[in-house]
Formats: sequence, C-alpha cells, structure tokens
Amino acid sequence: MPPIVEVNRLAKNYNGFQAVKGVDFSIQQGEIFSLLGPNGAGKTTTISMLSGLLAPSSGEATVKGHSVVREPLAVKKIIGVVPQEIALYDSLSARENLFFWGRMYGMHGSQLKQRVEEVLQQIGLAEKAGKRVQTYSGGMKRRVNIGVGLLHKPEIIFMDEPTVGIDPQSRRNILEAVKALNQQGMTVLYTTHYMEEAQELSDRVGILDHGELIALGTQDELTRLVGENDVLRLHLGEDQDASRLADGVAELPEVIKASVAAQQLVLVVPEAEMSLAPVITRINELGFRIRSVDIEEPNLEAVFLHLTGRALRD
Repeated sequence: MPPIVEVNRLAKNYNGFQAVKGVDFSIQQGEIFSLLGPNGAGKTTTISMLSGLLAPSSGEATVKGHSVVREPLAVKKIIGVVPQEIALYDSLSARENLFFWGRMYGMHGSQLKQRVEEVLQQIGLAEKAGKRVQTYSGGMKRRVNIGVGLLHKPEIIFMDEPTVGIDPQSRRNILEAVKALNQQGMTVLYTTHYMEEAQELSDRVGILDHGELIALGTQDELTRLVGENDVLRLHLGEDQDASRLADGVAELPEVIKASVAAQQLVLVVPEAEMSLAPVITRINELGFRIRSVDIEEPNLEAVFLHLTGRALRD
C-alpha cells in the first residue's frame, strides 16, 4: 500500500530565513508518525505546509495522492488539523463550538447533530458540553480543539503539540485519546518537543532541528545511533551555572557528549556505573552540587544529543 503522506524536498523560506530545509519523509496508513524537535525546529511550519495553510517555497507533498500545492481542497477533505493554538470561542459552549466548526466543514442538519454528539463522547466531554469554554481547564479546551479536527471524519489527523501548557493529568488524557484514535484506524502526524511523548506514541519518529530532518526511523533504529552508551541525567540546584559545569565535565574521557536542559546536566557515557564516580569527582572539584542522578538507557533525547551536541530541551 502506498504511503498516505509523501513529502519530497519540502522547504519554506521567510525573507531569506530557511524555516524548513528540504525535508523528506512518508507516513504509512494507520501509523503514528511523530516529528520531534525543540521549539523553532520547523515542526509547525511543516504541518502548516502539509495542511495548505502555507505555500511551500519549494518541494512537494501529497496526501493520499493529492498535491498540497495543486489540490489543496482535496487534501483538506482528507485531513483533520489540531493547531497548537486553541481555536475556540470562549463565550460558546463546547457543543456550540463544534456546531459552528461543523458548519464551516459544510455539515448540516441531523448529520451534524449526530456527529457533534459522537465527538463529544469521543473526547469525554458529553456531560459538560453545555458549559462555556471559558470555564474549562486548559486540558478540556485542548480536548475540544481535538474534537473540532475530528468532526468530518478525516483519514489522517495532524496534531501540533497538543499538550503544550497543560497539567499532567490532562496531558495523560490527551495521550490516551491519541492512542485510542489510532486503534480505531486513524493515521496520526504528531509534533512534540517532549521526548517521552514521542517514545510512548510513535511507530516512527523524525527528528527535526533547525529546519532539517536529521534522523528518521523506528525508536529501535534511532537508539542504535547511540550504540551501547548510557545517559546520565544530573539534577542541579537553581543557583548552579549548568553551562559552565557542562564545559568542565565534557573534558573527561568518560564523557562522550554533555549538554544542559532545564537545570539538568545530560551526559552520554559508555557505561553509567563506571562513569559516575569520575563525573561526581569532577563536579566536586569544580565546586558544584547535584540534587540527584538518574541513569537511563539510550532514548530519543540521547539520540538528539548524540547528533547535535545539545539536549533536546535546550
């Protein structure tokens, strides 16, 4: 079966700035494909081109054989889009928002009414559907945002960082909703800068950085890039100069790569147990203190660090 999405040398320039630099990937029917990368990597720009919101500067992409450049209306009938920003009217209820957006899709009458109720059940908000969106938590708003993208029964849904800025429980609800949609046959293109989300959800992952697709594959394929190395994650106090510490620790022969993410020192090392003692010794010599240490097997964040020399959440 041919891929449902094919992307060939897709690029976007803004007044000389290359936001996306000729990326290539495909998405198979029924899979969850994640684009993982830090803020500013080009994830939203890529989704905007695939959904017809932005015209590519060069390259081509097709959705179920339809060109996003030459056949945008045909593409929009196939896709659902969940933008990073909440696209709802606060003064309307969840049900009223869904009715409004359903009419924008060209749906009417009993078909629209039935579909709105189905979607409210799907996103778990049927009992609170009559309340104004302005009374909802951030997570509930995100779920209505997802519901809008599902109204017209798309074959593939593009979800752009749908868990940004919400509490852990709401995040968990959304991740479970994404998995449930996929189990029902929905193909998902999911963007995130959270390594844990990509690891939990994805059949395959494309890693984006500065507009370039620097790695692509299953999680097993990607983690093989790091080899048999381990990851040390050292949690620092707020008053610690983590960047200076990373420079000092990076000089050790036991450290392959060192970087900083959210007051954490992230190290790729050959063997965690053997490397930990010289790392702690050097930290003490430099006059730093650490709160705790986590030892991790190779993961997607380690792959990003291995390929770029910095942590994913820099």
